[in-house]
Amino acid sequence: MKFAEIMKHLKSVGTAQNVKVYKRHGAGVNVYGVSFAELTKLKKKIKTDQALAQQLWDTGNSDARCLAAMIADPEAFRARLADAWLRDISYPLLAEMLAGVVCRSPVALGRLKKWTHAKKELARACGYSLLSNMLKHDPDSLTEEQCEAYLDTIEKEIHRSPNRARQTMNMAVIAIGIYKPKLRDRAIAAGRRIGHVEVDHGQTSCKTPEIEAYILKAAKRHKAC
Repeated sequence: MKFAEIMKHLKSVGTAQNVKVYKRHGAGVNVYGVSFAELTKLKKKIKTDQALAQQLWDTGNSDARCLAAMIADPEAFRARLADAWLRDISYPLLAEMLAGVVCRSPVALGRLKKWTHAKKELARACGYSLLSNMLKHDPDSLTEEQCEAYLDTIEKEIHRSPNRARQTMNMAVIAIGIYKPKLRDRAIAAGRRIGHVEVDHGQTSCKTPEIEAYILKAAKRHKAC
């Protein structure tokens, strides 16, 4: 499928209801309201196409950018490109989706180190989402020692970090507890000391999970499998 054809299709399948929902989640005004079921159908047709992904990203349209992240080629990402896409983001969901691409790229570790130290809200949020995604994609992508250091940092900084970053920092502790079994008790202990993490999710039904309960539930589910 070609760029113009895709943009025309995205506009035609968007719904007013989805536009309202996505705007509540921070999508901005340039959005068609395309369901993720429709985006997934397009992804299956396109597969991986970095050139097309860049065209879609450059539109600034939230739906097009979501699709761009879905069809992007992780191997094409270098530090400059990853940072450029991150600078464009004003939609929290896109920060998470970018992390899902960069976690499989050659620059994952370097971006992790840089973005988790960022002062800007969505940059730091993307950094800690990257940590979770790296562990989910490949638990051995980070050592126990590296994860221990991140647990210490999160415990010290989470409550004074920007709003959206608190959410992904919370999830990073959970990811360490799930994907690094040797650190599970330490992650749970850190979660107990951290306590409830207050995150403003705006006019949405989203909630921030409690660390210990989430880890234990996930660990039980994995054991059952």
